[in-house]
Amino acid sequence: MQAVLVALFVVPLVAVPASYLLPAKFAPSASALAGTTSFGLCLWLVPAAGAHARWGLGSFLHLDALSEVFLLTTTFLYATTAIFAAGYLRLPPGPAGRRYGERFWPAFNLFCAAMVAAPLMNGLATLWVAVEVTTVVSALLVAIDGTHEATEASWKYLLIASLGLSLALLGTVVMYYAGTRALGGSYTPSFSELRAGASHFSPVAVRLAFVLAVLGYGTKMGLVPVHTWLPDAHSEAPSPVSALLSGTLLATSFYALLRFFQVAERSLGPRFPREVVAGFGVASLLLGALYLLSQRDLKRLLAYSSIEHMGVVAVGTSFGAPVALFGVLLHVLAHGAAKGTAFFGAGSVVRKFGTKDMEAVRGGVLVLPWSATLLVAAVLGLSGLPPFGIFRSELLVVEGGLSTGADALPAVLVVLVTVAFFGLSWSTTRTMLSAPPARGPAGDVARGEVSAWVVVPMVTGLVALGLLGVHVPGDLARLLHGAAAQLLPGGAQ
Repeated sequence: MQAVLVALFVVPLVAVPASYLLPAKFAPSASALAGTTSFGLCLWLVPAAGAHARWGLGSFLHLDALSEVFLLTTTFLYATTAIFAAGYLRLPPGPAGRRYGERFWPAFNLFCAAMVAAPLMNGLATLWVAVEVTTVVSALLVAIDGTHEATEASWKYLLIASLGLSLALLGTVVMYYAGTRALGGSYTPSFSELRAGASHFSPVAVRLAFVLAVLGYGTKMGLVPVHTWLPDAHSEAPSPVSALLSGTLLATSFYALLRFFQVAERSLGPRFPREVVAGFGVASLLLGALYLLSQRDLKRLLAYSSIEHMGVVAVGTSFGAPVALFGVLLHVLAHGAAKGTAFFGAGSVVRKFGTKDMEAVRGGVLVLPWSATLLVAAVLGLSGLPPFGIFRSELLVVEGGLSTGADALPAVLVVLVTVAFFGLSWSTTRTMLSAPPARGPAGDVARGEVSAWVVVPMVTGLVALGLLGVHVPGDLARLLHGAAAQLLPGGAQ
């Protein structure tokens, strides 16, 4: 199993130089091969990780049930996004197209490699390094189209995310200092050591470290009020990059936050860390839900949906009940599948109609019979309708909240998720299911898909989303239960 762990770390890294050195026409295939291989390796590890097995490579690499859940999301989107990008990108002939491909594909693979590496890191410091690499590389990808709006969004993202990660780094240093009281002045801050000694850490230092981590990683996760980069970056980035930002990068940042959450619960007890994440979660839910009611930009609509869903997982984590934590982790998987599919569909719509303005797009399902229809289905899934996985995960989160005996916060969650449902579903269905105008730019758009390779990953994502809602496979259910148990104060070390 250690060989599989090393391969999972190495395969995306090998794809970086391969996609640069190979002839341009082979770079998409190399990237898709790296993504599907990574996902296959990750699937291979599910049964053992669900049976509470753990592997490590010294103090550097580490895999347990919690990290496996987030690896599943990352590698699934790595594979499907690479396939989508192969069909979606239309590079112009000549030097300009060659330069774009030489920049896009290596950066794409490096971005995915960093997100695969993050859950494999065995310590807060190396985890921070991996997340920082995602920031630098993804900022370049946001700006790769070279427009004024993309460049501005990239700089905004880079500045805000770097400030946030500076706070996360300070939180990492403070958490290391908190451990010196129990583990000595020089120790290896692996996750198992931190969790084992957490009850003897300085409470004041742990509180400070946790708040800094929530602010820092919450910036990359899109939590309010440190979310302001997210709508611009998701809207202006190429659609394959938007899918990765929303479906995977936010989840990777949430994973980093959960590692601090584990230590804080064991050190301080559950009340303080749960109250902190609940506050940020409710604020994110409220802002995301309200902004969804007034969006005209299709990709910004999906971006605010991401903020709302990060609020859901934060509030669900604050409940602390096993069923709620199971729902949170299921939500991470379902949101990745749904949001990737939605951004793939949005990319097809933008490419076909030449605009992101939903007021200018009508009759999407008539023009794009496959991808627009799948987009509508993905948005309904994001809105929390059955039989999709997000309906199931949100139901479990609410059930877990009610099981704690506190009714107010679950009620707030239900109300705000309902508001988000109306904003997200109404705007999209009105755009996609309406009749196209008889005249004008939208009425002159030729019927037909951008590429068959755009449809394939959308079907895959929607099938995964439906499977998570109808029947979670046994090995995956055991994995989610094991990962949820790790997030309890008395969970496995």
